[in-house]
Amino acid sequence: MNKTFLAAIMMATLPIACSSPSSDTAENTETTEAATIVEVSDDMKLPVFTGPAGSENVAVSGYDTVSYFEGDGVPVEGSKEHRVKYNGVEYHFASAENAAKFQAEPAKFAPQYGGHCAWAASRGKLASGDPKLYAVVDGKLYLNFNEKVQETWNTDIPGFIEKADEEFPKIPADARYDDA
Repeated sequence: MNKTFLAAIMMATLPIACSSPSSDTAENTETTEAATIVEVSDDMKLPVFTGPAGSENVAVSGYDTVSYFEGDGVPVEGSKEHRVKYNGVEYHFASAENAAKFQAEPAKFAPQYGGHCAWAASRGKLASGDPKLYAVVDGKLYLNFNEKVQETWNTDIPGFIEKADEEFPKIPADARYDDA
């Protein structure tokens, strides 16, 4: 499987790596936009936060979810150049290496509750998750709506996780936070 995956990544990046440099931004954007997106899927059919209705279908506001777990643990923005589509939603990464790690184990790196606010999920509601307001707990990534909510979340993280694990699956898969 790793050889197949690496071959797919190499094929996806080969046209970009072998093209001549250009100062024309539109041409670079077009080349990047045309890059192949690797798709992975599992049985998870829950709502994923990708921004308000009509926005791009990009999870975690384009932040690299692998960066929360590796290096210094500080989240970094991803790039369209390194993207993986997981359960129909794009995830962006800062490097091909991080995209490969995500593709190999997406459930390990994807945020809990589809990137919605973990505290809101404990209430059976959807709210946007801010990628800069987060916690990694027991190897899982949780996002919060704002600093005030995160303060509340921090008062009983295990209790809120337990409640959210019960409530979030009850939310319809096609629900959006701006509809909830």
